[in-house]
Amino acid sequence: MASFTEMARERTLLDEPDIRHLRRLVRSWGLLADLSFSDLLLFVPTSDDDGSFTVLGHVRPSTWQTMYRADPVGQVFRPSERPLVRKSYHHGTVENGELSLKLTFDELVKIESIPIRGPGGIIGVMTSESQVKTDRPNSELERTYNHTYHRFADMIRRGEFPYLYQEEGRFRAPRIGDGTVVLDASLRVDFASPNAVSAFHRLGVHRNLFGLSFPSLGIAADEITKAYQEQRPVISELDHGRETTVVVHFLPVIDDGETTGGLLVLRDISDLRRRDRLLLSKEATIREIHHRVKNNLQTISSLLRIQSRRVDSPEAKAALGESVRRIASIALVHETLSQDTGEDHDTGDDVLLVDLIKPLVRMVEESLVLPGQSIRISVEGDAGIVPSEVAMPLSVVTTELLQNTADHAFQVGGEATLENQVVVTLSRDDEVMSMTVEDNGVGLPDGFDLEQSGLGLTIVQTFVRDELGGEIQMASAGGPQGRKGNRVSLKIPIPGRRVSDR
Repeated sequence: MASFTEMARERTLLDEPDIRHLRRLVRSWGLLADLSFSDLLLFVPTSDDDGSFTVLGHVRPSTWQTMYRADPVGQVFRPSERPLVRKSYHHGTVENGELSLKLTFDELVKIESIPIRGPGGIIGVMTSESQVKTDRPNSELERTYNHTYHRFADMIRRGEFPYLYQEEGRFRAPRIGDGTVVLDASLRVDFASPNAVSAFHRLGVHRNLFGLSFPSLGIAADEITKAYQEQRPVISELDHGRETTVVVHFLPVIDDGETTGGLLVLRDISDLRRRDRLLLSKEATIREIHHRVKNNLQTISSLLRIQSRRVDSPEAKAALGESVRRIASIALVHETLSQDTGEDHDTGDDVLLVDLIKPLVRMVEESLVLPGQSIRISVEGDAGIVPSEVAMPLSVVTTELLQNTADHAFQVGGEATLENQVVVTLSRDDEVMSMTVEDNGVGLPDGFDLEQSGLGLTIVQTFVRDELGGEIQMASAGGPQGRKGNRVSLKIPIPGRRVSDR
């Protein structure tokens, strides 16, 4: 099914400000469905110019049974099928009535139609729909909820709800069952639901709330008082010790520009915060493990260097040197993963690839280039975030390719007028990461066969094809001044990741 915005653009004549107004409404109207014990539907005239209406939104109450088993979003109704909607839209009035609707069977439904005023006038109609006869007791809680709903419905009719500015994304939209407090015009408690009373008890407030001035409770009083005066909603996160955390949503009630009260919805998120602390502890533990592994690998490298100084065979020294280099590249990954990632990565086992490749390049420039050579290595592009199971073998692959270039691409004491260059290019296309290592050296020798190459390139092929499930290609790049140059191209699949994930 198309998104709300797509349906509004395709099926109606609404402009962008009106669409944004309705989108804010459907993001916050779950609370209104709970207060009214009703299904809420959003009707907007279609672009067909025949008086029909399309349903752009629907929300079910969490306080009572729904009238709709199937989702009515996207359905189109003729004016005769929804006369109350048509009348509310054209006259700007609240209309009440009963209508026989074919839901699971023909059923008489109580309907209230509220015109929605947007930036430029009436732009749609919201209906509350419930059973005509119910067995719900007419309790104080139900009377209070219904009265509060109608205050917000009047705000919708006048264009004062939804609010123009409201926090989004931090917490899910509140529902009445979380705990509700109704405040009067002087910010005194006029009503508190049992769940709200329990939430205040967990915050250390054990007084009878009725009639108390909310600022006298001292709980986020300044922030809520300011929001009350500025006629804007606010979300506060309240802590009582380390074990209790309650989120308070404050919604001012406005009547023709004057704030006449407010609604507080409280939600205990103590379990959520406890899990957050456990996750933070787990991430800290993972980083500490990476740090210790890095230290152990550096110890192994030191032992190999000591061993290298005690052997006389040039072949043995070279083999030990290569082992030290490979261990160092893996240690670098663990060092990167051991650092605090902040908000850049989803987990402690993710790494921004460019932040890993650049230190590898510095390591090559500082320790792998032979005397008499002048090689400049640069990194271009970005491949986003990769998981550690990709970063580990890819670091070894990168080091081997750069070492291979340093060993074979350029001649010691070569042309002084031509700078020896190596360019590492990173990119991401959907779920495939690409890396090229290109030089302007002497190129591949005649008859070169990648499958019959030395140990370093054999390691590269094993990691790329077997460990990472990728592809590798080597070819001459057509370098300047008679040089052939060489280009190594890698393509590595990274399922579920995109460059925009960073």
